[in-house]
Amino acid sequence: MILTEFKPIEELLEKLKDEKKIFILGCGGCPEGAETGGKKILNEMKNKLENEGKIITGVMEIDFLCHKALIRSRTRRRLNEIENADSLLIFSCGLGVQASSSIMTKVCYPALNTKTFNGITGMWQGTERCDTCGDCLLDFTGGICPYTACPKKLLNGSCAGQSKGKCETDPERDCGWELIYKSLKRIGQIERLYNFIPPRDYKKVLPPTELRKSSLWALDEKEVI
Repeated sequence: MILTEFKPIEELLEKLKDEKKIFILGCGGCPEGAETGGKKILNEMKNKLENEGKIITGVMEIDFLCHKALIRSRTRRRLNEIENADSLLIFSCGLGVQASSSIMTKVCYPALNTKTFNGITGMWQGTERCDTCGDCLLDFTGGICPYTACPKKLLNGSCAGQSKGKCETDPERDCGWELIYKSLKRIGQIERLYNFIPPRDYKKVLPPTELRKSSLWALDEKEVI
């Protein structure tokens, strides 16, 4: 299971301050087990945002948001609600945000941060990768993770070594920031490149002591969060 935690509501409201109409999309997989997802939580967020004056065009949960074919097939019947929204708020790990962003033509805001287990976690294997940074910033980068798309993990643009859109470390590999640029251009959000992304806070990457003492970390631990 991939463990996630809620982003602070204050942070979400700041991110969504210019968004009037929002579609809420949730993953019914790992977030259910982490108690950061499920229909009850999605509807609670709907009520919170409506109290802030937002219009919620729809609320939907899909079994596995890391599976792009499943997203396409399930959202087909809700396209009017999605197209009527200014953006999407996604309740999933970083993989689900990336998979959703690759399909949607709108900004996908992560509602959750993905916590690390310091090892392999279960996932529906696709081209997306999550670095479990504990501070998801995919809304700034068009749903392309700079930590995994760029070998140097650069947060504010490409290095001087990239050539014709290819990575300095591997001429057969697309530059991560070339992919970010193309993704933002596709959804008409190039101006997001002007946002400065602060240096990585490695304290958020470390698994907290409370997690390592819980059954979410290992089933033979007795305590639970």
